[in-house]
Amino acid sequence: MEQAATPLSVIVPVYNEDENFPRLIDSIDQRLPQPFRVLVVYDFDEDTTVPVARELATTRPYLSLVKNDLGRGPANAIRAGFQAADNGPALVIMADLSDDLNDVAPMLELYQSGCRIVCASRYMQGGKQIGGPLLKRTLSRLAGLSLYYLVGFPTHDATNNFRLYDAALVNELQIESEQGFEIALELTAKAFVRGEQIGEIPTTWKDRDAGESRFQLFRWLPKYFRWYRYALCGRWFARKNNAD
Repeated sequence: MEQAATPLSVIVPVYNEDENFPRLIDSIDQRLPQPFRVLVVYDFDEDTTVPVARELATTRPYLSLVKNDLGRGPANAIRAGFQAADNGPALVIMADLSDDLNDVAPMLELYQSGCRIVCASRYMQGGKQIGGPLLKRTLSRLAGLSLYYLVGFPTHDATNNFRLYDAALVNELQIESEQGFEIALELTAKAFVRGEQIGEIPTTWKDRDAGESRFQLFRWLPKYFRWYRYALCGRWFARKNNAD
């Protein structure tokens, strides 16, 4: 298939991940199927990840650094990564080692079978979440399962950013998120409303054991709610408009 001809673009937003980054690259070397390229997206030159990534890039030609010039924050970093990605499959992973990269191969299989987004799900059968703040875990699970059962959202896990996208679809959907990690919910909700094919696989997520998270729950919660409401109501409005 034409989809499989393009190398996988791996988008890694970073923020002072010098402790975790070498271990992440080791995991990528061991677990990701070739061919791929890794785009390390950073906000500022003083980020402690930058010199580590530059050193590792001297022996790994697949590794590139991308400076985010769209504005600080994870959403803009991911947007910058998509801008630098090739057309074809684009995978977003975190640098904190929370994502299980053994899941990438089955995600690519679903992509090659026609799914334009593939979600790694902590809350479906076979999935698991280890660690993390209780309130954040509870709200995330509630959002995912409620959308799944109320409107048939095609993943049990609406908020996990460990996702594989068709880069052309992302360009069509036009990202609006500018700050937080709600970007995954936005893109999946928009694709769902459009009726795109979306798949999911179970995954095990583990909380970081080094470095500092920049997740800001209360600051970003209203932005999550915007896209939760869009997913909840948007499919109904789309069907109603088509019927009219």
